[in-house]
Parts: sequence; C-alpha cells; structure tokens
Amino acid sequence: MSVKAMTAAQVARKVIDNEPLFILDVRNGDAFADWKIEGGNIQYLNIPYFDLLDGVEEVIDQLPKDRDILVVCAKEGSSIMVADMLADEGVETAYLSGGMKAWSEHLEPVKVGDLNDGGELYQFVRIGKGCLSYMAISGVEAAVIDATRMTDVFLNFAQEKGAQIKHVFDSHLHADHISGGRKIAQATGATYYLPPADAEEVVFEYTPLEGGFEAVVGSSKVEALYSPGHTIGSTSFIVDDQYLMTGDILFIDSIGRPDLAGLAEDWVGDLRESLYSRYQALANELSVLPAHFMIMDELNEDGSVAKKLGDLFNENHGLNIEDEQEFRDMVTKNLPPQPNAYEDIRKTNMGKITPENEMQREMEIGPNRCAVR
Repeated sequence: MSVKAMTAAQVARKVIDNEPLFILDVRNGDAFADWKIEGGNIQYLNIPYFDLLDGVEEVIDQLPKDRDILVVCAKEGSSIMVADMLADEGVETAYLSGGMKAWSEHLEPVKVGDLNDGGELYQFVRIGKGCLSYMAISGVEAAVIDATRMTDVFLNFAQEKGAQIKHVFDSHLHADHISGGRKIAQATGATYYLPPADAEEVVFEYTPLEGGFEAVVGSSKVEALYSPGHTIGSTSFIVDDQYLMTGDILFIDSIGRPDLAGLAEDWVGDLRESLYSRYQALANELSVLPAHFMIMDELNEDGSVAKKLGDLFNENHGLNIEDEQEFRDMVTKNLPPQPNAYEDIRKTNMGKITPENEMQREMEIGPNRCAVR
C-alpha cells in the first residue's frame, strides 16, 4: 500500500471546510502540547516516534476507519517512516509534507471584501501560526500590510492579479514573526513604512508612518491611525472607511499584550487609551481585521478573521473592563509565555541580525502569543 503526501495547503482547506481528519502526531509530548494543528473536526493521537520504533501494531486499534488519517512530525522524516509502517500493516494514511515547519509557513489567501470602484481586499491567513497579512488591490496598484517572511506568496499573488505593489506597511515592529515588508519593497520598488517610535534601533532606511498619513492605492485610500499599546508605535489602518486593520492592538476574542519590549507597565495606559478612546470614536460598522488570531473559533466559515467593531465592543471582554486597575492587572499579570525567540525576531526586524533561512524557520516555530484573554 502506497503512502501519500498531504500538503499544508490541503490540510488548511480541510480545517477551513471543517472536514473530518484524524492526526497521529509523532512528535514528543511537550511539543504536541505546546502547538498542534487545530480544527473543529480534528481528532488527535500523540505517540512519540521513538515509542513506535518496535512496531505500530498496538496503535492500529486506536485509529479510526471512518476518516482520513494524517501522520505529522516536525520536519516530515519521522512521519514518513511511521506512515510506511502503517501501510505495511494495511492501514492507509498520509503524511504532512514538510512537517510542522511547512504548516507554520502556509498562507491561505481569503477575499474579505470589496473596495472602491471594483477593488478587492485580501487577507492572508497563516493558519498554523495565527498571523494575518493583507493586500489591498485597486486597479493596477496594491498595498501590503503586515507581510510575513514568505514574500513570494505576496509577489506572486499581486502578479496574478495584474497589480504592482506600491506601498508596504508594518503596523509595528513585530516580535513574534519575521516581517517580509522590507524584502517586498526592495523587490518591487514600493515604499516601505514603519512607525518611527518603533524604529529607534533599526539600521535600515524606511519612510516614517505617522498618524493621519494617507496613501492612495488606485481608487482606494489607506489612512493611518496612531494606536499605541502593543508597542509604542503601533498604528492601525482604515481602508476606504470600511475596514479597520488593528495590528496587534485588538483581536476578535482578545486584546494585544503590551509587554514584548519589556515595558508593560509603561504601555498599559496607551493600550487602554487606544482601545477605550481612539477606537470608541470610530464607526461601529467598520470591519475589524487584526494582524493575528489566537484560537480557531475566531475564523469565520470562509476562513477569514473579521468582525464588526460594534460587535467587539459588545462581545470582547478586553473592551468591557470599566475599572482601570482591573484592566491594568489583566494585561500585566499572568501573561502567556513570550513568543519563541522573540528577542532575536525583534533584532531581525530591526536589521541588526540576518539569520539564515533555516534559522528563521526555527525562530518562528510555535503558536501565536500576542494576545491577552
């Protein structure tokens, strides 16, 4: 019986379409507990590869016969071997091509809405990492917001759409993933924008992104709204008076953490001011488009992550804490662990270090940890 490879893109579609899948994850238990492929119709079994070296006979009875079985490991090698062993026993399985590293890097483009005069807005869902990037396309021009380091995805997508990338924005200096913004700008001749308050230590040239700035993209406009709190420079974007890109300030089910530069006590006031004053002054009908999601329940049926601002004011706990000290305690105490290698990721995004590609992949492995719930 032959063993098939299943790509990260195929797994992503199964997750988004809520199709049944059984995952035999052969990584060590701590790695599985920290981060795994998630979905509403996924069942799991975690048995470390080394526990299967003597055979898979005892595992077979724990495997379902009514759904696809996917064997998963970190890089794919161990999963191929286990899948082959199962095939020898007559059990049909597939393995995840490229392993969890490939899962971490997959971007799923999802159209989230229309712009002025036939333009389109796309969200790139990094489903294995929780990152969300954006491309606004109007006529033959495009703008990219919060791009990941998988820059070919954005370059190829713009080319397929017949658009030239003119503007590249980072809403803040990211600490949980490596930005592809500068690389995209260099490849296309686009202008790269970064909030200057976050850029005091960067070693490259950039165009300062200030609150009140407007960029024209074909028939559309992208307006910058200064919204500090996650970082001191955090900036949101309003596109065509319809969409609010919140960066890492506001998520669908949570709010941003203010501690990734070690300044939680200093920035918590800015965070509250952005959420409870600046955002309160905006139209409730704006569609909130964050730069991350934390849990799979935040995905809509089409795989997008978006919700009206007014709904979030009613439903998001982080927007409904009247007592300021209670709010301060929530976002400064009992925080989740820091993102993996976040200090080196910040240095990479400052241009201070340039790790090899494989090291960059290792630095980003793991779940999204930008939120406070």
